[in-house]
Amino acid sequence: QVQLVESEGGLVQPGGSLRLSCAASGIIFNSYVMAWFRQAPGKEREFVAAIRWNGENTAYANFAKGRFTMSRDNAKNTAYLQMHSLKLEDTAVYYCAASHYSLTIPEMTNPRNFGSWGQGTQVTVSS
Repeated sequence: QVQLVESEGGLVQPGGSLRLSCAASGIIFNSYVMAWFRQAPGKEREFVAAIRWNGENTAYANFAKGRFTMSRDNAKNTAYLQMHSLKLEDTAVYYCAASHYSLTIPEMTNPRNFGSWGQGTQVTVSS
């Protein structure tokens, strides 16, 4: 049984930083593409970042480039999302996702290609 557990999010001031983690179990972690998506109230779920099994190939949404960094530690079965320079518009529920398919970069941005999801963690950016 696949289980993805995100770390607790939190309340951060604009310009602040936050690191999310996603602990995976029930999968051969180092063969999965891992990703982060987010969903703000009244909006569709959107792609944030993704990383291939080897940690060397990553993809980012335009809004995340230069501010967010996704990484993974296959020895710990954990993926991370380091977020800097947070903005009010980054407020959302952040979801960790896993896919056992070999995805191209464009395919990584589509939530339909991910079959396993965490429960989500709230990130609120507010002064």
